[in-house]
Order: sequence, then structure tokens, then C-alpha cells
Amino acid sequence: MENKLNRRGILVLVIAIVIFVGFMVRLFFWQVVDGEKYKEIAKNNSTYSLTSNRTRGEILTSDGKPLATNKTVYNVVLKKGYIDDNKLNDTIIKVLDLLKTRNEKWIDNLPISYKNNSYNFKNDDNSKKNLSYLKSKEFLGYLDIDKDDSADNFIEKLADRYDCKNIKNEEEKRNVISVRFNMEKSNFSTTNDYVLAENISNDMMQIVSENTQSMSGVEVDTEVERVYKNGTLAPHIVGTVGKINEEEYNENKGYELNDLIGKFGIEKAFESELRGEVGKAYVEKNSKGNVIGTVETENAKPGNTVWLTIDSGLQKVALESLEYNINQCHSLVANDCVAGGVVMLNVKDFSVLAAASFPTYDISKYSDYDYYTSLSNDETTPLYSRTFDGAFAPGSVFKPCVALAGLEEGKITKDSVITCTQDYDYYPTDIVKCMGYHGDTSLNKALAVSCNYYFAEVGRRLGINTIYSYAEKFGLGLPTGVEINESTGILAGRDSKSWTAGNTVQAAIGQSDNAFTPAQLATYVATIANNGTRLQTHLMKKITSYDRKKTIKENNESNVEVKSTLKVNEENLKAVQKGMWSVCNESDGTAYDVFSNYGVTVAGKTGTAENSGTDHTVFMCYAPYEKPEVAIAVVVEHGSMKKYSTDVAKALLDKYFYNKDYTPSEE
Repeated sequence: MENKLNRRGILVLVIAIVIFVGFMVRLFFWQVVDGEKYKEIAKNNSTYSLTSNRTRGEILTSDGKPLATNKTVYNVVLKKGYIDDNKLNDTIIKVLDLLKTRNEKWIDNLPISYKNNSYNFKNDDNSKKNLSYLKSKEFLGYLDIDKDDSADNFIEKLADRYDCKNIKNEEEKRNVISVRFNMEKSNFSTTNDYVLAENISNDMMQIVSENTQSMSGVEVDTEVERVYKNGTLAPHIVGTVGKINEEEYNENKGYELNDLIGKFGIEKAFESELRGEVGKAYVEKNSKGNVIGTVETENAKPGNTVWLTIDSGLQKVALESLEYNINQCHSLVANDCVAGGVVMLNVKDFSVLAAASFPTYDISKYSDYDYYTSLSNDETTPLYSRTFDGAFAPGSVFKPCVALAGLEEGKITKDSVITCTQDYDYYPTDIVKCMGYHGDTSLNKALAVSCNYYFAEVGRRLGINTIYSYAEKFGLGLPTGVEINESTGILAGRDSKSWTAGNTVQAAIGQSDNAFTPAQLATYVATIANNGTRLQTHLMKKITSYDRKKTIKENNESNVEVKSTLKVNEENLKAVQKGMWSVCNESDGTAYDVFSNYGVTVAGKTGTAENSGTDHTVFMCYAPYEKPEVAIAVVVEHGSMKKYSTDVAKALLDKYFYNKDYTPSEE
């Protein structure tokens, strides 16, 4: 029995040795004898990384009205990772033939046409950029051709470059060359798909999808296209997206050359929040170009939703009232009055409740070439944001700043009397004219009637350096902190020109080099209303997840950045505030006729700013006087009369306090 067991053990051992030896022999053949063969197979197999489209976050008003959203469109896309290079031209011909069956447009950027059996260079505006690329030094080097050669010679060289010489039909050849030319220009690669046709019909989508088996590498991609709703409501604020350019591509990581990127406005300022993340997958192809495996590694993640502080109702009133008053002034008083801007802030946190610039435009049409060209050529410059980029002489609205500086520096008291004799001629070469003969004038009266004589004298006593210092504390000549592009304006001072003492008295009444944006003026008056605390002016209310279920970031009274604090005597600031109350509530106040019987107590300051052409009209205010909630600044370029700025402010107050839509006042 024991011998039998020994024999069985020996037999099992022998079998195991034979199997092991056999495996080692086979392994020897795999690694040594056939090693080069399997190395070549591994070498010829390729793995490519592919990305899926990202979904951009939305932009909404504070009350949830959509400003920038998305819609699903279908594009015909060529994916290099799936295409057999030897069949690329045949694939292009097949897909173009399919598109032709439904008269679908495809992206044709070759600046050479084929008509009446003849090739010719295109001369239209759309073709100029592509013609410049075709005839660039770099591309001419690829083709070995002179830039002055004929269109026929260019086609012949391009046909050589793209292996199209065997295509007998000239129109077909020209179209394949066009696609290949644009592919090269767009850096078509395994990581950069080529979009052949955009926004195709549902019918065409089905046809292409049914034929993808016979056209390897041709797919219908679902893309999320940017859509601008309520396109005239806040175009200068919302901004737009566009194809990433070379400079942007080099500056920003994580983008492909076909990607969209924010170009200006909120779209640019919050690009990192809005853009979303692409999905990623890896595709393996064998040596014949056939796909042998696909593995998805990351799902696409949509961008976040940005909620603005803009209230759609207030914004609508701002636009309507501004447009009406400018048009009225243009037709009745000053034909050079064609533009202006208004900004309304929440005094508690300096959020922008409304910001309108006129003339304006429709951001939903911005990408239309003809529409954009008409805007660019318009002499009234509708593309220009007057609210944040336009800097205007403030005129008399600068006087509260000078008043506070005079009180704080002990140059005047609230009861000090300066006798106005109409012409302030302390500096004979810089005479300041007052609009009236005010006689003995205290601070309160000087603000109410806007006495130039009074403030010229206060300005002389202060000197420009002190005026400059106080103006900066109010944020004048400094960024407001708003998230989109803005001008810092100009604060008159010794650095802005070869300064004289006469320039100081001009600066003290809001002239000289002083020039501020409506946003800066709104920040300035909000700081007065807020008892000297200047906060960061902002347009972002909150950022949520795409589905709006999770709040990621939020601006409110408790976390808004404090930009500066005046740190002045409370009684001095109250004296200035009382003077602004008198402007709107005392019988000699310059805005008494507008606000004396208004249901909410308003404090404000009117201004008329000299410049080339008709004077600008400027108005700033806050309300309620007792417990401020909102602050407004209006500039009507060449508006001449105060009514055209005060009416805009009153319309916004009507909407805010009484929810009244704008109705033009009777002339």
C-alpha cells in the first residue's frame, strides 16, 4: 500500500515537472523567439484620451430671471481617434453628401471658391482672416508656393498636401480641401475633435446617426449652446462667450482649441465657476485603426449657476426711464444728447440693484456678424458700458465731498458764512461763475442752492492735496471692486496736469480733470448714506450648483469687504447729509420741485458739468433719508437740464418703494 502511494506521488511530481518545463519553453518562445513580433503588436496598438463636452453654468437675476442659459444642439463631429487616416477623404465626401440631402450648412472657411469651372479667391469680409492664414509665411512654406500665385495653383498645392489629386469632381475636391484646410487650422487631433456642421436639424441628426457604422469617426455630438434670454436687459453686465483665441489658450490651462470662454462681463469674470468640467475616456486602437476598447474614467460636471444682484424689475425701469429721457432731451433741447448711465445700489451691502447704459443692444444677437458690425460702426457707441467704463465730469455732485473736508479740517463750520457775489475772482485768470447771487451763505444753503462761489472759496482754503485725500476716502478715482471691467476714472490733483492754484478752485466745484463713472458716484453717495463706511460694490449675489440645490458662495451684509471708513466727526457728516436733504426738501433746493411732496424722504445733489458741447446733467441721491436703503447716481451726457437725470432717479425710487412701472412724466 505504501509503495503504491509512493509511485503515485512520483507520477504527480513528474507530470508537474513536465507542465512546468512546457510552460517555460513556451515562455521562452514568447519572450525570445517571438519577442519582436509581440513587441511590434504592442507598439502598433495606440491609446488615446478623448474628452466630452462641458455644460456651462447659468446666469440669473436676483429674482431668478434667466440671462444666460443653455440649449441642446446637434453637431456633426469628426473624431480623429476613431478615423482610419487612409479613409479620411472618403469619409468627408460621404458625410458632405449626406448633409447635402437636407441642404444643411457645413463650416466652409476655404477662401477659394469654385464657380463656372474656375477657382477664385474670395473677397468678402468673412474670408479675409482665412485668406491671411492661407497666405501667411508659415503656411506658404508648407505649400512651397508664392503668395501671389493664382487660386488654381493654390488648389493644386493644397490637393497635394491633402491627398486629393485623385478626386475627379472639382467641386468635390474643393470641398474636401476646405474641410482638411480648416481641420489643420483648428489643430484637429486625437484630443481635439473637428466640428464639421453645427446646429443640424433633428432629421439630419437621425440620418447621420444611422450611417455612422459606414463612416468610422463621424458622430453626432450633443452640445450645450449658450442662449441669452432677455438679451436687452443687461448686455453690458452679462457679457458673452466665444471661441478661445491663441492668447487665451496659452494663458489658461485645461482648455481645448475648440472650447468656448467668457469674453467680457460676468461670463468672463466668473469663468472658473461657469465653465464646468469635461468628461474623460480612453480609447485603444489597433494597428489598422480599429477601436478595440473604450473606458470612461470621469463623468462631465456642469458649471455652477451665478445669481446676480440685479433685480429684473428695477433694471427694466432703469433702461426705460434712461432711454425716454435721453430721447426727449435729444429731440427737445440738445441734439448731442444721445447717451447716459445709471446705477442703483443697496446701501446696506453695496450690491448693484440696477445698472443701465444707453444706447444699448441685444446680447443674444452679438455673435451675428452683420449686427455686430452695425454696433461697431454706430457713432453713439452702444457697445460701450457707460455705467462702469464711462468717466464723466461730476459737476456739483462733488461738493458734498469738499464740504466734509472743509468741516473736518476746520476751514469752515456748518454755520460759517461766505458771501457770494456771483463771480469768484480770487484768481483773476480762473474766475468761477456762480449760477446766482446768493449773498451770505452757510453750508446748508450752499449745498441746497449749489453755490459755486462758496465751494470755490472752501476749495482754496483746503488746497488740492486735502481735497484729493478726502475724495479717495469716498472711492473717487479708485476701483469700486465690481467684478467686471471698470474704469478708475480721474481724480484731479497735482499729478494729473501742471497744477496751478486756479485749478484747485475749479476742482472744488467738480470741474478741472475730475471724471468719475456712474458706479463710482453711486458708491460715493452710498458711503455718505452709510455714515462713512464704503463697502465693495458687487454684482454677484450668490453662486449655487447647476441644479441650484447647494449654495457654494454668497455675498451679504455680514461678509462684504469694507474698502474704507471715513473716520470723521459724526456731527460734520450729519451736516453734509442735512445739506443734501435740503436739496430735495427746502424750497430753494435745486431738486425741491421733484421730491418735496414725495412719500419717501430723499436726500440728493444735482450737478451740471461743463464739457465740450452741451453740459452733462448729473444727479445722485439716497432714500429714505432717516434710514437709507438705496443710493442712485445718474449721468445724462449733454443732458443740459436736471429734469432728465432726476426723472430717472425718481422712476427707480417709484419702482423700489411702490413697485410702480415706469410711466413717462408729462412735458
